[in-house]
Amino acid sequence: MISFPFRRQTQDPKIARLYGTIVAQARSPCFYADYGVPDTVNGRLDMIILHLVLLLRRMGREPPAVQAVGQEVFNLFCRDIDDSLREMGVGDLSVPKQMRGVGEAYYGRAAAYDAALAAGDGELVAALTRNIFGGPSDGARRLAAYVRESVAALAAQDGFSSGVLQFPDPAGIVAVALETGVRA
Repeated sequence: MISFPFRRQTQDPKIARLYGTIVAQARSPCFYADYGVPDTVNGRLDMIILHLVLLLRRMGREPPAVQAVGQEVFNLFCRDIDDSLREMGVGDLSVPKQMRGVGEAYYGRAAAYDAALAAGDGELVAALTRNIFGGPSDGARRLAAYVRESVAALAAQDGFSSGVLQFPDPAGIVAVALETGVRA
């Protein structure tokens, strides 16, 4: 039998489930309609990166076996972005440059969000304003409340190595923040 050297490896279903959950959550219409996240390619990429950062931040506190699962989720993210760039018509010679930019965006945002989560709500709002909204936005405060809820929800979960992941409902957080006047 002939073996194809460029055949894609079979994806572990649990990795695909974790990444699929991240992408599905990032595509939630609520973020774009209610929070004011720009409904653009970059806005959607920023939301995927935000959710990926939150998950990998949580998984980084787990034993090495779970951290390895996190690395596989990150690898799948990179393959997905590479494939998406090619589908959008980015040429083969430009894809590595574009991927370098995506990598820089991921690591820059990961560092900014990690520092902001440690520093407090004002810093988190500022980081989200800068990285997702590109300027002042009431949505940044709402998104900061969602991020805090997500961090708490992820801290209470432990099914990552089996591919189980759940984020809070962003619509419920918007309603609570608007009804009570709570500002993150």
